[in-house]
Amino acid sequence: MRQIGGRGRSMKNYRNFCIIAHIDHGKSTLADRLLEATHTVMGKDLQAQVLDSMDIERERGITIKSHAIQMEYSHDGQQYFLNLIDTPGHVDFSYEVSRSIAACEGALLVIDATQGIQAQTISNLYLAIDSELEIIPVLNKMDLPNAMPDEVKDQIVDLIGCERDDIIEASGKTGHGVEQILEEVIVNIPPPVGDTKAPLQALIFDSLFNSYRGVIAYFKVVNGEIRKGDKVKFVNTGKQYQADEIGVLKLGLYPRDVLQAGDVGYIISGIKTSTEVKVGDTITHVGNPCEDALDGFEDVKPMVFAGLYPIDSEDYENLREAIEKLVLNDASLTYEPESSVALGFGFRCGFLGLLHMEIVQERLDREFEMNVISTVPNVSYKVFRKNGQMENVYNPSGLPDQTIIERIEEPYIRAQIISMPDFIGPIMKLCLDKRGELKSQVYLTTDRVELTFELPLAEIVFDFYDKLKSLSKGYASFDYHQIGFVPAHLARLDILLNGEMVDALSALIHVDNAYAFGRRICVKLKDLIPRQQFEIAIQAAIGGKIIARETIKAFRKDVTSRCYGGDITRKRKLLEKQKKGKKRMKQVGNVEVPQTAFLAVLKLD
Repeated sequence: MRQIGGRGRSMKNYRNFCIIAHIDHGKSTLADRLLEATHTVMGKDLQAQVLDSMDIERERGITIKSHAIQMEYSHDGQQYFLNLIDTPGHVDFSYEVSRSIAACEGALLVIDATQGIQAQTISNLYLAIDSELEIIPVLNKMDLPNAMPDEVKDQIVDLIGCERDDIIEASGKTGHGVEQILEEVIVNIPPPVGDTKAPLQALIFDSLFNSYRGVIAYFKVVNGEIRKGDKVKFVNTGKQYQADEIGVLKLGLYPRDVLQAGDVGYIISGIKTSTEVKVGDTITHVGNPCEDALDGFEDVKPMVFAGLYPIDSEDYENLREAIEKLVLNDASLTYEPESSVALGFGFRCGFLGLLHMEIVQERLDREFEMNVISTVPNVSYKVFRKNGQMENVYNPSGLPDQTIIERIEEPYIRAQIISMPDFIGPIMKLCLDKRGELKSQVYLTTDRVELTFELPLAEIVFDFYDKLKSLSKGYASFDYHQIGFVPAHLARLDILLNGEMVDALSALIHVDNAYAFGRRICVKLKDLIPRQQFEIAIQAAIGGKIIARETIKAFRKDVTSRCYGGDITRKRKLLEKQKKGKKRMKQVGNVEVPQTAFLAVLKLD
């Protein structure tokens, strides 16, 4: 890597911006064209979704992590340095978007000309407006025959109040409009504001773990400057380090001797443990520290909780190391150790949503070769005891005895669904079946309607998103945020095998749904648990009350086959003897629950 010394560049030649859009509106493809137009990526490095570095991102066609990269571009005889951050579009990864927005002064709002404005577009746009970013609207996929530029432009004008002429028509596929986007970024997005003479203040907005170099932290310099070899400290943790290497982010890491206010770059300082780097922390000098830490980000609040357990209990420590390294790369994942009678030692993990949970499991498998079993996902409840104490319960086995509980409160969300009018009926039925309450129905245009519902978060954890997509033929978009806790009539549903509780299959569920849910689990387990030499009773219970039961019959050998004719009492005697043997076997026999059974409970529908 070539070393580049200090420089006399002006902050007015810097632009920091991100791309925000709904999932699948073509922002990663548009980012590819921007990198191509600025000659940042050329030749063999040029491939689809350059910034999506994970295989999962390429396979699924989604962005999971924000990616920062610096581009250089000449305009009116001046050289400009553009720091671009490509952000995810799925509702589960809005935390990544909020962190990217904190490191920018402007945003490209990319909208698909064939689909128009979607729920997540609006959500991410409000994040950007709250942070006072300059918004540049871009109408993407203009090359497609089913593009509706006039209708979608009307939607954009209504949404952000811009002029129709301000909307840039572009195509990430053909490269049309890319030069105009770059010029708009230079003309309309303000340069970073900061004082290069002030004490160093740099905001950490991301980090990753490199097995050879330790933790690499990505940061934006807000004030002051940082030089290679400086003694720095991280304000929140109080730890001190030497800046062994600093530099800017292009397709790789490019070392520099100095980074000044306005720069976005990385620091390598030999940090070995992932817990020492907190996203949202401030970097400053040891000798001349800044007075105040920068406003970081709110601690992320997980929405969905599930237990992750190694299939082989000897892999527990390896799983701990894998999760620690993953947390460094994904600040929105939380975890704490827990144990289960059925599954042994594992971790109770908090996720932003079901897609996030699926991605984490897949990354553990691919990047760390950790094959894990996951328990039924659930949300966090507030349990009020009769003595006035309140506790948070993330896990059905942590629920106190029903007799000492005064009430349980569950988290509620406000969901915004944007769809075509043809699908209003099925979407309303889906939400009402999930205990939702319709709050408003607004026609954005003649063929787009926004429905606002208040729903229990627990009801959307399982299969809500998939059902919504299939009911609306893929047209409905969905965004939500938590609005607080509401008292609910909940009960703990336990699954018993021959009277023994399987704690990993327990679930906290609304009383009205408990019977149907328990019945479905029993029927499913009957198909999945292999037959034994003894009879297995599968029961669903609430407290001491059994609400559903299925029986797996034992393998039977025809012990009466050698009795020809004769007295019936001889046959009865042999069958009684066999029955005693089966009963004894049942006392010592152990019912193994296969991993497919745990996974099947997640996919009951």
